[in-house]
Amino acid sequence: MRRKENVEKKLIESFKELAKRTPIEKITIQEIAEGAGVIRPTFYNHFQDKYQLLEYIFKSEVILPVKPLIRNDMLDDAVVLIFVRMQEDKEFYGRVYRLQGQNSFESIVKDSLYEILLDFISEYSRDKVSRYKLLSHETLARYYAEFLGFIFMVWIRDGMVVSPQEMKDLFNYIKDHSLYEIIREME
Repeated sequence: MRRKENVEKKLIESFKELAKRTPIEKITIQEIAEGAGVIRPTFYNHFQDKYQLLEYIFKSEVILPVKPLIRNDMLDDAVVLIFVRMQEDKEFYGRVYRLQGQNSFESIVKDSLYEILLDFISEYSRDKVSRYKLLSHETLARYYAEFLGFIFMVWIRDGMVVSPQEMKDLFNYIKDHSLYEIIREME
């Protein structure tokens, strides 16, 4: 087990290093493997492709650390930690942000957020059902994943200059106010 984790760590480091100087679309599996000091088939023992590796990086470095916070009803802290973790690797996320198409980074972010939000909503609301048929746990999780994912992408696009705390405040402000309230409060 230890060897597997060590190889995965080397593949992650290699991929991140390559991403600093090469567009993600142009990085090859061979380059990632060579940078990690392994042969190409070893890469495929761990990941199906570089997009699965990217998803693994995001989930293990950003999403996984917030799960205990969410389980303990510390949603605000979880949101801040997500922004902090991404900001700690600003150069990498600034590069992968540009990845578009079928395996876009935006879809990885939104799908990962959907999974964690669905777990939270299902656990928090247990057997509760909305009076609105379309407002299922899945729909609610997708709505907030899309919203939070959009906020993340704008934040990355703009250089991550807004603090994680301020981003959490923005998220809560939009979440807690109607569109009309927000428009009325604009200057």
